[in-house]
Amino acid sequence: MSRRSYFLSLVACLAGAGLALYAITRTWSVHLTPRTGMSALRDAKTGTDLAPWVTGLAVVALAGTGALLATSGWLRRVVGVLLSLAGVGVVAGAIAGRAGLDPGAATGGTAWPVVCVIGGAIIMLSGVTAARQGHRWPRMSARYDRKPVPLPRSGAGGAATGRPRDKSSTVVADHRAAWDALDRGDDPTAG
Repeated sequence: MSRRSYFLSLVACLAGAGLALYAITRTWSVHLTPRTGMSALRDAKTGTDLAPWVTGLAVVALAGTGALLATSGWLRRVVGVLLSLAGVGVVAGAIAGRAGLDPGAATGGTAWPVVCVIGGAIIMLSGVTAARQGHRWPRMSARYDRKPVPLPRSGAGGAATGRPRDKSSTVVADHRAAWDALDRGDDPTAG
């Protein structure tokens, strides 16, 4: 169940952020000003014109999706809370942006503010899910994490201890010697 909620939250957060980002850049209203003897003057307003901070919050939600992948434990829960707040901000910004328009003067009002609110709600719900269940979700693979390198043993390669010589410590020592030669300015490939 935790893998399923993890995957669904990631996809939902990504989709909600993308939806909000797309909707905020669309035309939310068109204001027509009639002119005598000429065509009406058309003034189109996008969501970004009305609530510019919503674009930033949607981008934060996209970055937060990546942060959910990269974090674990309590840090992932903090990212979930931040995503929830970003979702609330997107919803509030979309509502405030649309409410600020004069409904009598604006013609051609679109459904994009509603789509933006839906995207913000999806971000918010994904963030709440991450805040509540994020500590149970699987971590990123530690396959590529740096592992401590064993120090080479002193003496004749383990002969004093009676154990066979460890080939990996010899290889590590050879690599170190090559890097040390480079640091001194010597060419380890010459000679």
